[in-house]
Amino acid sequence: MNKDTIEGNWKELKGKVKEQWGKLTDDRLDEVAGKREQLAGEIQQAYGVSRDEAEKQIKDFEEATKR
Repeated sequence: MNKDTIEGNWKELKGKVKEQWGKLTDDRLDEVAGKREQLAGEIQQAYGVSRDEAEKQIKDFEEATKR
């Protein structure tokens, strides 16, 4: 899954993202709108993790949700 896939399938993936990172509110996820960098920033802020860790979590999520 690449950046374009996340953005293109955001409506479909949003529910799975919410399951994975429950601290992220619907409003924040609407603002992210599938943009990977913004998602990483939101994860970083909500969970108090480093940028590298947020990116790793997104990569792991992408691998788990591959089609």
